[in-house]
Amino acid sequence: MREVPITTDTIRLGQFLKLADVVEVGSDVKLLLEDGAVTVNGEAESRRGRTLTRGDVVAVDGTELRVA
Repeated sequence: MREVPITTDTIRLGQFLKLADVVEVGSDVKLLLEDGAVTVNGEAESRRGRTLTRGDVVAVDGTELRVA
């Protein structure tokens, strides 16, 4: 699992995926969400604006990223 540090208390899912270099642009996030490729804390997520906090685990196609 890779730790991805944030500088604020919370971050939106789309911003987090860009920060973690999972996607290059926000429109790529939408495609991942539509394909059902993203989970947050083990549950499927379809909202790009989902608020994440430190400790949340985001998985994209089997790659796990922890908000740190």
